[in-house]
Amino acid sequence: MGIITVLWEKWVEFRRDFYKITVAAMISPLMYLIIFGLGIRTTSHGEPYIQFLVPGLVAMTTMTGSFSAVAQNMSVQRLYEKALDQVMISPTPLWQFIAGQIIGGSLRGIYAACVILVLTVPVRHGLVFNGTSFIVMLLNGMVFSTLALVLSFLSKTYSDAPRFNTYIIMPMSFLCNTFFSVEEMPDGFRQVIELLPLSQASGMIRSIARGDAPGMLGFLILLIYLAVLSVISVYFIYRKKNL
Repeated sequence: MGIITVLWEKWVEFRRDFYKITVAAMISPLMYLIIFGLGIRTTSHGEPYIQFLVPGLVAMTTMTGSFSAVAQNMSVQRLYEKALDQVMISPTPLWQFIAGQIIGGSLRGIYAACVILVLTVPVRHGLVFNGTSFIVMLLNGMVFSTLALVLSFLSKTYSDAPRFNTYIIMPMSFLCNTFFSVEEMPDGFRQVIELLPLSQASGMIRSIARGDAPGMLGFLILLIYLAVLSVISVYFIYRKKNL
C-alpha cells in the first residue's frame, strides 16, 4: 500500500500540473528537433540525421522527465516542508516509499517520451518503437529517478537541485549518444561516456528503432546502476531515520 500511496501522490501532482508538465516536456526536445533535425541532413554513416536524432531525443527526454519529477519535489519535501519526516514516522515501510518514488518518476519520464513520439510522427519514417523500447525507457527512467533520490538526500539547500541538473544531467544530454555518436569521440573519453546510463539507453533505443536487437550488455549496465543507486538511496533514508 505504501507504493500505491506514493504513486497516487504522483498522479495527483501530475493531474494538477498536467499542462505545465506537458509543455515542459515538449519545448526543449522540440527545439532540438527543429535546430538539429532540420539543420543537419545526414550522419557520417549516410543515414538521415533526423532518424539518428529521434531515438536519442526519446532517451534523453525519459532521463530529464524522470529526474526532474523526483529531484526538486524531494528536495522541497525534505528541506522545507519536512514532509519526509512525516513519512519516517508513518507506518509506511521506507523501502515502499523509495520504490514508489522510483516508479512514479519513471512513469513521468515515459509520459514525456510519449509526447516526443507523438510530435515526431511526421518525421520518423521507418523507425520502430515497440514494447522493448518501452522497457528500455522504463529502466532508464528508474535509473535517473533513483539518481534524483540520491542527490536530493545530498542537497543542502533548494538551489542544489538545479546545480545537480547543470553538473550532471545537462552534460549527459549532449554527450551520451544523443546528438552525435559516441564512436566519433577520442579513445579513453569514449569508453567512459559509453558506460553512462543514457549512452546505453540511447544506443539500445536506436538499435530497436533500426530494427535490430538491443545488446544484453546495455540492460545489464542499466540494472547495475539501478541496483547500486537503490541501495544508496535506501541507506540514506534509513540513516536519516536512525539519527
